[in-house]
Amino acid sequence: MTSLPELVAAELGEPVDPRVSAFAAHIAGEYGEAARAVLFYGSCLRSEQLDGEMLDFYLIVSDYRAAYAKRWLATANRLIPPNVFPANYDGLQAKIAVLSEADFLREMGDDARSVSVWARFAQPSRLVWAADEAARRDAIETVAQAAPTLFRHTLPMMDEADAADALAIWRRGFALTYSAELRAERKTRSGSIVDATPDRYARFGEAALAAIGDEAAKNPKRMARWWRSTRRKGKALTLLRLTKASATYAGGVDYLAWKINRHAGTDIRVKPWQRRWPLLGAVVLLPRLLIRGAVR
Repeated sequence: MTSLPELVAAELGEPVDPRVSAFAAHIAGEYGEAARAVLFYGSCLRSEQLDGEMLDFYLIVSDYRAAYAKRWLATANRLIPPNVFPANYDGLQAKIAVLSEADFLREMGDDARSVSVWARFAQPSRLVWAADEAARRDAIETVAQAAPTLFRHTLPMMDEADAADALAIWRRGFALTYSAELRAERKTRSGSIVDATPDRYARFGEAALAAIGDEAAKNPKRMARWWRSTRRKGKALTLLRLTKASATYAGGVDYLAWKINRHAGTDIRVKPWQRRWPLLGAVVLLPRLLIRGAVR
């Protein structure tokens, strides 16, 4: 069986549209020597559609103080990671989430503040820019921790019969992680991710099971309590991140409305005053969305 780090290295190294690589190099160039790696993930990677879409990148930096000229941005990134910014290059648009190497490593493991990073990088991604060989190697080793973390937290929540099926573990794991964040996507989305490329998830699942061995033999009741706590903290943290993004992300309220309309089938319209005062606009908008069930 191919090991999980080998599978991750091969997947991260798969080719992408040259425009994605050029965009990634442009992003890295904006951060100078602080930039260590750029990873491409999300719906545009899965669909291979770029034009008219919002690409998703994670920029990994050596240190927040080195990455920003403004100290408040470094502080915001350290206290409520990641910072999220819009970017445009060569006719394409993207959002960039910024994490330090230390935070990227922590957010892939059991000490993560939320499930968001390890849940995303248990899915396919591409390493589209690296500062050097050490940065490339570190990115691979860090991403390889995502699937084992998901499996360790999912297996105690499953019946013994289902726990023998790697695809069933993935579906259950993504359902749990989706429930631990405020999401605009429909409830069936977590399963459709696995069903789109079942061979990939079968191979990665078998490798993840081999990697964790007996580590998942945890008390189911204790893990159920952990997930209940994680759902409460995760939704609150998502609200904090979205509120912060309204200050750091130009057009953040419009992006928030666009994303929810796209995934939830709503018709939210941003008012002019919400664009003038985006922080207040986000605070007012989010409770309405929760009441309407547009996000869960």
